[in-house]
Amino acid sequence: MELEERITAASAGEQEELAEFTLRPQSLADYIGQKKATENLKIFIEAARMRGEPLDHVLFYGPPGLGKTTLAGIIANELGVDLRITSGPAIERAGDLAAILTNLNENDVLFIDEIHRLNRQVEEVLYSAMEDFALDIVIGKGPSARSIRLDIAKFTLIGATTRAGSLSAPLRDRFGVSCKFEMYTTEELMKIIKRSAGLLNVEVEDVSLREMAKRSRGTPRVANRILKRVRDFSQVKGDGTIDLPITEQALQALGVDPMGLESLDREILRTIIERFKGGPVGIDTIAASIGEERVTIEDVYEPYLIQAGFLHRTQKGRVVSEQAYRHLGIAFDDQQMKISIEE
Repeated sequence: MELEERITAASAGEQEELAEFTLRPQSLADYIGQKKATENLKIFIEAARMRGEPLDHVLFYGPPGLGKTTLAGIIANELGVDLRITSGPAIERAGDLAAILTNLNENDVLFIDEIHRLNRQVEEVLYSAMEDFALDIVIGKGPSARSIRLDIAKFTLIGATTRAGSLSAPLRDRFGVSCKFEMYTTEELMKIIKRSAGLLNVEVEDVSLREMAKRSRGTPRVANRILKRVRDFSQVKGDGTIDLPITEQALQALGVDPMGLESLDREILRTIIERFKGGPVGIDTIAASIGEERVTIEDVYEPYLIQAGFLHRTQKGRVVSEQAYRHLGIAFDDQQMKISIEE
């Protein structure tokens, strides 16, 4: 199944990013969830405004779809400055980064998504920009080459990554503020869905809010996507109001089960159970067995399966939990599981 076809995919395509924009909160007061991060950022932002200085560089890390880009936009709004958005893979050469930085105004915010994917040459140019607000540029080649330093406007870099461990130590150490993004609770997702439904002018019953939130994998992006698809069903097959029967009908048609799992999530669990006796089994073996990339399984599927208690990481590999057996309706052999783990 292609990633774009998954209703519970945490990543968003270009068109969906544009559609999401209308649902994104514009201030910290409207932002739901990530309470620890937002409370600290509120203080740091207020202090920076009082001093008339740029906010310290900020690092966001955590699974995709949890609101990192949204919070970056809110920070820029709260500071009253412009936001420039780019991504690590899009900055191919040091000259690309220099072009972006020289076009920033005083105290602007530069948001770099997937910052762990910056190439090393670009990253080294970024060091001096973050610390000294200057660019060291080499002109010419060979013996005639010379280096010049170009001053740039003071700015705030907000880096976002799903893999904090992949960041180099020199880059990670240059961020003054680090915020870890956690999966959302059902209650937080209910608030997000209710707010989005109001913006979309859709009436939703409370019991439907909870059902959609339970199946959203702890991710606001998935919650909003489910809301839009259930809205479609309510308009075509109902009277426009989202109630529990239409919600369950829509989610069943979309292949999202009561725990938020889709067919590929269930395939991963079934493959480990049926082919490898429940594990432990290596991630590369799983990827080869189901025909998916290792990085896709690690970044897209695994975080929620682990968070929901269906999958465990061990030193020997991945192990399916007893809870996963029950969810899939497969008999659990406790003795066989112990033998597999001991082996």
